Amino acid sequence: MKSPNIIFIVADDLGYADLGCYGGRNESYGPVSPHIDALAAGGLRFTQAYSNSPVCSPTRFALMTMRYQYRVRGGMEEPINSKSKGSTTLGLHPEIPTLPSLLREAGYATALIGKWHLGYPPAFGPLRSGYDAFYGIMAGGVDYFTHCSGKGDHDLYIDEEEHHEVGYLTDLLSQRAVSHVEQMADGARAGKPFFLSLHYTAPHWPWETRDDVALAPQVSSLFHLDGGNVQTYRRMIHHMDEGIGRIVEALRQQDLLDDTLIVFTSDNGGERFSDNWPLVGGKMDLTEGGIRVPFVAHWPAGISAGGVSPQTCMTMDWSATLLELGGGQAHPDFPLDGVSLAPVLRAPTQTFERPLYWRMNHRHQRALRWDNWKYLKVDEHEYLFDLGADERERANLAKRHPERFETLRQTWLDWNATVPAIPEDAAVSLGYSYADMPQR
Repeated sequence: MKSPNIIFIVADDLGYADLGCYGGRNESYGPVSPHIDALAAGGLRFTQAYSNSPVCSPTRFALMTMRYQYRVRGGMEEPINSKSKGSTTLGLHPEIPTLPSLLREAGYATALIGKWHLGYPPAFGPLRSGYDAFYGIMAGGVDYFTHCSGKGDHDLYIDEEEHHEVGYLTDLLSQRAVSHVEQMADGARAGKPFFLSLHYTAPHWPWETRDDVALAPQVSSLFHLDGGNVQTYRRMIHHMDEGIGRIVEALRQQDLLDDTLIVFTSDNGGERFSDNWPLVGGKMDLTEGGIRVPFVAHWPAGISAGGVSPQTCMTMDWSATLLELGGGQAHPDFPLDGVSLAPVLRAPTQTFERPLYWRMNHRHQRALRWDNWKYLKVDEHEYLFDLGADERERANLAKRHPERFETLRQTWLDWNATVPAIPEDAAVSLGYSYADMPQR
């Protein structure tokens, strides 16, 4: 089978149950995510998939490198913030092989449209880490209309040149992606596949729909602590979904849909207006709501329609999968931590053992998922959960199963010894506290 074109779509702060295909509620206008739901119905949906981190930039380090983010200094920021502008340390160093750089070596044309959030030029940037072209933002978030970051800097670029353009950012990214598909079509049909990273900022704050241009001057802080509601949040998802629908239609019109692998996910669990049911917690938490995320794969030539997989996996596994399917090879000096899911794409009922590890500087969190069991530490408290019976992590079984608890705890400690320690100057950047809104 020939190498597919690849579109890797990453939403920002999307909750596990925000999409219809994951049990999300409809709005007054109908389904919130009909186009993503259609991709799931026509492809494969994963129910036990995770992000590498419960916060954005660490997950993006893992996505790019196919390795645990803890192996890179910048990956231990929670997350990289605007204070890193000008840093030569806090970013994805160009000498580290990446998914786009290795796919480019395998013959792909590569592009990133959307959010980078892995350090600023001149030390770092998409063009320095394997992408042929870039359109989007360098920061972790911007206003959807002014395209300014939390520091007030204008942050929309073409390659490394500042670019001013009027429009709602989600729509601009979607329009650019449609144009990119059209531009790549002749080459793709002639045997030059393309890899497009489409990293939306939606539904990340500030809480603005495409009809809220008048609201932008009133947003004093991108955290937008005095704004938003569930309806606005879902409309932001709907705008992103509409754009994805236009991209799918462009692929269909160019006769590329069958030979294009589309993967959709989120960089971490949901934030304040999201729906994570039945999971507990959200962004910044190693409880399930902070790390369990949607993962949908659609590829008519390679994936049967209507599949559902319980395979445990995380972001870097998907990157490793795309590398394998694209014919790329890992660099011997940077062995992958990610494990390819290609066998599962071919046979969705097939599963394999896949332990998953996390740690957070924030609240000294630890987690290990192994089969249905999960070891969790938050602050000074430690837990053991059977996720097969208790996805809400309410029944702590540590005292009932002390041997299993100690085994998983020691397994986490053994793994932690294989990655660098969190440095003392690693930042935890919280946008709000319990003073701003009640505890979840």
